[in-house]
Amino acid sequence: MLEEYENKKRKQIGQMRSIMDYGMGVLMLVAGILFLFHDKFNIPLGNEKPTLLDQFFGGLCLLYGCWRIYRGYKKNYFK
Repeated sequence: MLEEYENKKRKQIGQMRSIMDYGMGVLMLVAGILFLFHDKFNIPLGNEKPTLLDQFFGGLCLLYGCWRIYRGYKKNYFK
C-alpha cells in the first residue's frame, strides 16, 4: 500500500515538473528570440540593433530553453 502511494506521488511530481519544464522552456525560447530579433519586432531595448551581448544572451536563452524542453520530454527526475 505504501509503495503504491509513493509510486503515484512520484508520477504526479514528475508530471508537474514536466509541465513546468515545458513552460519555462517556451518562455526562455521567446526571451531568446526577442533578444536576438528585437529590432525586427520594434521592441526598444535601449539600442536599435542587437549588440554582441544581446546576441550572446539570446543564444544562451535559446540553448537553455531547448534544454528545459528536452528535460521535460525525457522526465528523468528520479534516476
